[in-house]
Amino acid sequence: MLKTFRTAALSGCALALAGLAAGPALAENSNGTVKIGVLTDMSGVYSDITGKGSLIAAQMAIDDCLKAECKGMKIEMISADHQNKADIASATARKWIDEENVDVLADMSNASIQLAIAPLVKEKNRVALFPGGTARLTGDACQPGHVVQWMWDTYVQVAGIANRLTQPGTSWYLVTADYALGHQLEADTKTVVSAKGGKFLGSVRHPFPAVDLSSPLLTAQGSGADIIALANAGNDTVSGIKTAREFGIMGSKQKLVAFFLTALDVKSVGLPTAQGTLLSEGFYWDLDDGTRAFSERFKAQNGKIPSAIHAGVYSSILHYLKAVAAAKTDDAETVVAKMQELPIKDDVVRNAKLREDGRMVHDFYVFQVKSPAASKGEWDLYDLVATLPGDEAFRPLSQSACPAVIAKRDGTAKAK
Repeated sequence: MLKTFRTAALSGCALALAGLAAGPALAENSNGTVKIGVLTDMSGVYSDITGKGSLIAAQMAIDDCLKAECKGMKIEMISADHQNKADIASATARKWIDEENVDVLADMSNASIQLAIAPLVKEKNRVALFPGGTARLTGDACQPGHVVQWMWDTYVQVAGIANRLTQPGTSWYLVTADYALGHQLEADTKTVVSAKGGKFLGSVRHPFPAVDLSSPLLTAQGSGADIIALANAGNDTVSGIKTAREFGIMGSKQKLVAFFLTALDVKSVGLPTAQGTLLSEGFYWDLDDGTRAFSERFKAQNGKIPSAIHAGVYSSILHYLKAVAAAKTDDAETVVAKMQELPIKDDVVRNAKLREDGRMVHDFYVFQVKSPAASKGEWDLYDLVATLPGDEAFRPLSQSACPAVIAKRDGTAKAK
């Protein structure tokens, strides 16, 4: 059964006095309330890195904005479990927009769901804030002015590691989740590896979610590839790392790469099993004073450090709300334009900007999982291998497949 949860937040006086609160007034086309709908995975394979933590992160963003830029605004949040099903997510989002006047949708960290939601928010003149997901959201499926992609996408998750590890002749083999996320990770790997002169030997696909990854990992091991990459996420990645350790892949001449591994996944697997795994992420709790401050606040409520998705939910909603306050409207295209204009400043991201295609670019990182002996605490999990400036890490606009960007680029070219 689909459950919807609600929370309302109001700065200053009591709810009964909402109409008298001082602060940024919204334009006449608004109902006076900014309503946020968080569609997340409360019980499935992504629940640890989204789920309850995404609701906590969203509420933190609301609370922080109400103390500053959003003081006096009325903000309401509702949430539901999308159960990793695109039809359920789409029906819920449509109902929220049509019957509850939801202005912005957040989380939705499942590629199939994202591709279903993107045209809906365009049709309904709403905004979708995706903390990560398929690179198609800012490529051929882009909806500028309505879709914003924050922390990561499939391209940067691949490119961050593949560009660093691939030399001419380096061979790759993928263990791929058989749905939209895995397919896009696989496509991006072929592109990046080929561009670096490497060899893509092939892939083996597994059901989503996976039941047993023994056969796929044995196939990958038998390929003789220099690098075996897990093109999946959540519990599927956790299972893949455990199985790779059992089969002796870890510590062999073959390197194991996880395209979407989070600190929470590493904690679940354990350092003895995960040590040495290479990964890229857009956020880690222990990068600097800002990330540590945010993570401590989050951990006090959730009992665990935040994932990159939790951090992205917080950062994207906070910046969206700042833009609503500055624009004095919740009209989708006006707010997204203001999001592009305003500097992005919070405890989560560094050197960030929002591009015209909806892609937020920022510093990205390559990490290696520590050995148990090197770890100095419960959540001391990574060694920082490299910091990648956003303009180098993310797919450049010059290579964009977004129709609006192509049209603008071609129009400029013709004008010259």
